[in-house]
Amino acid sequence: MAEFVTVDRVEAGIAVLRFARPPLNLIDLQLASELASAAGALAADPDVRAVIVYGDERIFSAGDELAELSRWTRAQADAIAGDLQRALGCLARIPQPTVAAITGYAVGAGLELALGADRRVIGDNVKMGLPQIRAGLIPVAGIRRLSLIIGPGPAKDLVYTGRFVEAEEAAALGLADEVVPPDDVFAAALRWARQFTAGPARALAAAKQVFEAGPHGLDRARTEWSDLFGTEDRSIGTRSYFAAGPGAAEFVGR
Repeated sequence: MAEFVTVDRVEAGIAVLRFARPPLNLIDLQLASELASAAGALAADPDVRAVIVYGDERIFSAGDELAELSRWTRAQADAIAGDLQRALGCLARIPQPTVAAITGYAVGAGLELALGADRRVIGDNVKMGLPQIRAGLIPVAGIRRLSLIIGPGPAKDLVYTGRFVEAEEAAALGLADEVVPPDDVFAAALRWARQFTAGPARALAAAKQVFEAGPHGLDRARTEWSDLFGTEDRSIGTRSYFAAGPGAAEFVGR
């Protein structure tokens, strides 16, 4: 039974992966493990078509649990690093479209988690950053993904300085995809997620695999594309598109 993570179905096809570790939603090893476990269960659920990741109304996450990190030895850190890295990257392994609804702060491990989502919706009062360098550390899971999202130059600036960015700069960098008033963050994430409840689930998952393949994306695209010819949704979609144009297909998710 998870202590800090819950999964709720707010509408048909839409799941909310919520984590609450008051007061700051600091991410320790237990919370990271619970997030990864919940993400794995959602990934395997055919009834889930989109996932919203949410902290609470005040704060997404203020970052790493430094009290825990300060106790680890080199040997302990070496043993834990792989599991922690995979856990903080768990959203990227969910085949369904994912959106992080971010309020207050998304810094340190919290931002690393959010970087794995397909979309980030933030309140206009949000601060984001990777301040681990100020604790003599580096992000264990976020550097490569940050570089892919905003480019290596801006990513190096954020990682090397550990500085925070506010909503306007986050949007300009591409760190945030949508900026709304703080009270509207969850509703905006829900609007985006609704687009996929009746979508071609297998094709969406295939597209995500190609994005995740990075430099091997061309090879992966060939495989994913040809595999889709064995799905019901491809058959439905191509016939419908030919007969009635885009937007008329009723997909079944298989």
